[in-house]
Amino acid sequence: MRKLAHYFIPYLLPLVLLLGLVYGQTWTTLALPNYMATIIDNGVVARSTRVIYHTGLLMILVALLGGVFMVCVSYVATRIATSYTKRIREAVFTKVERFSLVEFNSFSSASLITRSTNDVQQIQQVLVMLLRLAFLGPFMAVGAIIKAYHLAPSMTWIMAVAIASLLLVVISLFTIVLPRFQKVQKLVDRLNLVTREFLTGIRVIRAFDRQKLEEDKFNDVNKDLRTINTFVNRLLAAMQPSMMLIMNGVSVLIVWVGAHEVSSGRLQIGGMLAFVQYAAYGIMAFLLISIIFVFAPRAMVSAERIGKVLDTKPAVADPLVSNKSITSERGIVSFKDVTFTYAGADRPVLEHVTFQALPGETTAFVGSTGSGKSTLINLIPRFYDVSEGQVLIDGVDVRDMTQADLHRKIGYVPQKAVLFSGTIGSNITYGAPNATPFELEHSASVAQATEFINLLDSKMESPISQGGINISGGQKQRLSIARALAYKPEIYIFDDSFSALDFATDAKLRKALEKETVDKTVLIVAQRISTIMHADNTIVIDNGRIVGQGRHDELLKTCKIYQEIAHSQLSEKELDASVGTFETQGSGAAI
Repeated sequence: MRKLAHYFIPYLLPLVLLLGLVYGQTWTTLALPNYMATIIDNGVVARSTRVIYHTGLLMILVALLGGVFMVCVSYVATRIATSYTKRIREAVFTKVERFSLVEFNSFSSASLITRSTNDVQQIQQVLVMLLRLAFLGPFMAVGAIIKAYHLAPSMTWIMAVAIASLLLVVISLFTIVLPRFQKVQKLVDRLNLVTREFLTGIRVIRAFDRQKLEEDKFNDVNKDLRTINTFVNRLLAAMQPSMMLIMNGVSVLIVWVGAHEVSSGRLQIGGMLAFVQYAAYGIMAFLLISIIFVFAPRAMVSAERIGKVLDTKPAVADPLVSNKSITSERGIVSFKDVTFTYAGADRPVLEHVTFQALPGETTAFVGSTGSGKSTLINLIPRFYDVSEGQVLIDGVDVRDMTQADLHRKIGYVPQKAVLFSGTIGSNITYGAPNATPFELEHSASVAQATEFINLLDSKMESPISQGGINISGGQKQRLSIARALAYKPEIYIFDDSFSALDFATDAKLRKALEKETVDKTVLIVAQRISTIMHADNTIVIDNGRIVGQGRHDELLKTCKIYQEIAHSQLSEKELDASVGTFETQGSGAAI
């Protein structure tokens, strides 16, 4: 909440201007009943045409001035609110950009989207209302009470009764509504989550004919949201009639009491009518304030949710000063006794992992599902930080490097290929926007993407939908690989990035990569033995521990788990042929 207040500091000067405009609007509004009383008492009753015309002209001018003040108040209030929420939206987006996977696991994607859009919108709507009405309400209430007291001190108790009744209604509504607004925002999160899950999993849902199940899940959340919203809106709907009942009752009471005052000569007719208007202004002022108090709880809930995002400190943070490499070589990746445990987990995912990957070599990781291969790879670009031990690049702990410096060294191809809306060319040059057309074509060629790109009418300018939904899984993987190649890093990380490729394309791609990465460090996570068979060093991981390390032919002799994986994928003839290839080639192959 403090951070949200901090973002409002630049708007303090416009806020002072707004206060002045609100004061002007209040003064012009409260001046009109006095002019009306003068026209009735000194003009109509006294039959003075001059008073009627003179006071009437002043009344018109003041009303026009009040209209100008009202327009200016609306403009300035809206400008402040929209500019402020724009800054908040930018701050939330920037903060989320810095989040590590730890924070993304803590806040769901659906919740972060809701906080960045719906919650910010709630704050904007209430802030506009607050700036336009909350300042006007107190000015109007105090001014109306003072004016009414000067006209008829003996009748001001009527306004006190009305205001007390209004406060009772507002406090009761506030107490009931606040907890419901908190539930509403949580249900909006849940609704977004269910909708997002349905849209991203539509193919699986249809394949298993589970549309009815998903409809029921959606309807359950939708009904809960409708129930609470209906309850809240019914309460808010009951507020206006209650306020109008109080206001009309006060008007009747003022006329009743005022008639006796007029008959006794203590009050004139114009003064009584002006008192009625001042009473109406006073009640309306408290009505405006009450509206703020009714809608403010939802904005408070939204502000609290946004504040939690802004107050969250990323688990992965940059050091104050980025350390430089202590070695002349580039691309050396070292793990020293690394242990990693996910937040809230009972046991480590990785335990005492130690190895080194060198430039010009390919280091492969293989193991059963859930063994920790992808987790290990995610520690290098600092998607997570190690729990114990060190991950070093060129002799420097990655925690002592800024993430920008670290990521400039790494070309990362994720397990699930991610593409952005745009064109094929813009996706390949995503990390290298200044790449030349030749470099673009070359990266696509090495990644074996040229073949399908050339079949498209617009070639490199062919559009890519959000998430790459208009191309196949294998095409997405090849474009992701081309994106990493165009980046020209020192270290290439392929996290099971060949799984959607057929064997022929896989073989051609590995052969092309061998030439392209001859002096680079290459780390590959793979499920297929054929993909990593020619790696210079294959690390076998089981239950978070390294249980074998060496070349393919060595592991077939020394590592039981590697033998089981190899025999489950390759026939004896293929295994014998692969060992024979190694004996012929020696240690020359890279990928």
